Amino acid sequence: MTDKAKINLLGMSRQELTDFFAQRGEKPFRAVQVLKWIHQRDCTDFAAMTDLSKAVRGWLADEAEVRTPEIVLEQSAADGTYKWLLRLDDGNCIETVFIPEDGRGTLCVSSQVGCALDCSFCSTARQGFNRNLTSAEIIGQLQVARGRMQPEDGQSRVISNVVLMGMGEPLLNFEPVLGAVSLMLEDNAYGLSRRRVTVSTSGIIPAMDRLHETLPVALALSLHAPNDALRNELVPINRKYPLGPLMDACRRYVGKGGHHSRVTMEYVMIDGVNDTPGHARELVRLLRDVPCKINLIPFNPFPDAGYRRSSETALARFRDILIQAGYTTITRRPRGDDIDAACGQLVGRVEDRTRRTLRYAKVPNASGVTPP
Repeated sequence: MTDKAKINLLGMSRQELTDFFAQRGEKPFRAVQVLKWIHQRDCTDFAAMTDLSKAVRGWLADEAEVRTPEIVLEQSAADGTYKWLLRLDDGNCIETVFIPEDGRGTLCVSSQVGCALDCSFCSTARQGFNRNLTSAEIIGQLQVARGRMQPEDGQSRVISNVVLMGMGEPLLNFEPVLGAVSLMLEDNAYGLSRRRVTVSTSGIIPAMDRLHETLPVALALSLHAPNDALRNELVPINRKYPLGPLMDACRRYVGKGGHHSRVTMEYVMIDGVNDTPGHARELVRLLRDVPCKINLIPFNPFPDAGYRRSSETALARFRDILIQAGYTTITRRPRGDDIDAACGQLVGRVEDRTRRTLRYAKVPNASGVTPP
């Protein structure tokens, strides 16, 4: 076989690896062995997988490989944030960000090349949409970052949390995202708990319900507005899935049988657009009876954005109204903004196919059916 014909094992689940080995007459335990070598020991060389027989290592080298995205650029910010520009097999590029915090380290991964949802305040949206990432390309970001971030003395791991909040809308790439998240939770791979893996969405209601039914990890909603008229402008998918049904979907996600007590509401603070006391009071009314906490995110500027960051005074006033209403409210300070790694700034600075052609993904309707 040529290298191009080789099967990339990186994104395969335990069941997929079990099937892969079974088709070649091997026992199921081979899948667990290979999972541990790839995801726990960061081993990509089959010859080094010493608990496999020589014969198995031989045909694996002929038929398969473990291939991660290529690092094109690595940048570090003054606050300790790291950003990687990664090239995929087809030449497109994505970005991945590591954010160090006291007691934990969070990796923000991408799920698509570009984004289809055209949120007006987001730099990535200006790229348009090119394609979905595969499970291997999603989990490959975790593999690359972990290989670059070595634990310090006393640390068992550097990356303790993963958030799918990078480029793209994760729930418009459901199956590959589900596959990658399953590997993040797999005890024989990364072994993260459900509360340490967060999927972000702009509000794809059918996929939110499906995620709750299949693999209910932590959920973050990109809200950004307290009423439909404003959210229609800031987050255009709201025209398809407006706030009333969306809040119902959030209640279902954390309802009976749920694994999480609340949804995280992400709210970018934009000067004079969505940051007045009146907006804050509207938000209090909107979120009534929705189990949630609220992250206020100062808008991160980018060229020709057309928006400005809310003042500290406006942000504090807005936050205080929410706190007085009983909501857990956190102000997320920009991290990595000196290397364009902050929320809403992710966009590759090398030429890729998203720059040449703006193609938009088809969004499923209320029944969860994607039009042809």
